[in-house]
Amino acid sequence: MRVLIAEDERVLADVVATGLRKERMAVDVVYDGDAALERATTHDYDVIVLDRDLPRIHGDEVCRRLAAERVPARIIMLTAAGDLRSKVEGLSIGADDYLAKPFDFPELVARLRALARRVSSRVPPVLSRAGVTLDPARHEVFRDGRYVALSPKEFAVLEVLMRAEGAVVSAEDLLEKAWDENISYFTNSVRVTVGTLRRKLGLPPVIETVTGVGYRL
Repeated sequence: MRVLIAEDERVLADVVATGLRKERMAVDVVYDGDAALERATTHDYDVIVLDRDLPRIHGDEVCRRLAAERVPARIIMLTAAGDLRSKVEGLSIGADDYLAKPFDFPELVARLRALARRVSSRVPPVLSRAGVTLDPARHEVFRDGRYVALSPKEFAVLEVLMRAEGAVVSAEDLLEKAWDENISYFTNSVRVTVGTLRRKLGLPPVIETVTGVGYRL
């Protein structure tokens, strides 16, 4: 899951981002409405955590513009105002969910995962291809019935490849979906991760390198 956090309280934003990364999510952080709009319209996010009181462009206006542009990411709005009227206003301008501050971190994680499931509701909960079975909910992978222990990043890369259903996935797309924006597009992280993934999945190899294009499972 890739998440954008738009929150002007920098300490809060960074703490939440760190926590979500420990939950195996790729997270980008911005601190104002201008940056939120720019990121949300140029990157492919599953969920956007949007503070309502952003500087430069108010969170409400960010939400309206994203809804008008039909950005597919789900939006959960954060605000200090937790009264019913504020919630109704937030939902009416395009938010998919609403969470008042202060909030419990486990509740935020649960809401993010619930929203992400709406985005990918047509994808089967357990993925299976070429003898590989991946269960996103249980974070388990099996190869021909044999359990395969993967790191969070290896799991994320394999999930992207399996969801492609045999289509070639470029290294750039893997970086976009399995890493956050802090990764360099000139890194060899994709090649190294795919290589380790191949070794762990065993023989015969199921991940094919399509020279000059990307990878296919």
